Amino acid sequence: MLVIDSKDCENIDKALKKYKKKFEKSKTLLQLRSRQAFTKPSVARREVVLKAIYKQQIASGKIEG
Repeated sequence: MLVIDSKDCENIDKALKKYKKKFEKSKTLLQLRSRQAFTKPSVARREVVLKAIYKQQIASGKIEG
């Protein structure tokens, strides 16, 4: 549950902006989207490995990011 502490004189737009930032940082939406469909553990592991290989290739200069 996200709680936003706002002062009485604070503008509602500022409070909404704080809420949106906090919501984005909590990655709630990403979790909901990932839970919509089941992914096998082997597929998830493979994605992590491929992502790590890709990052390593970018760092070494083999691929231009």
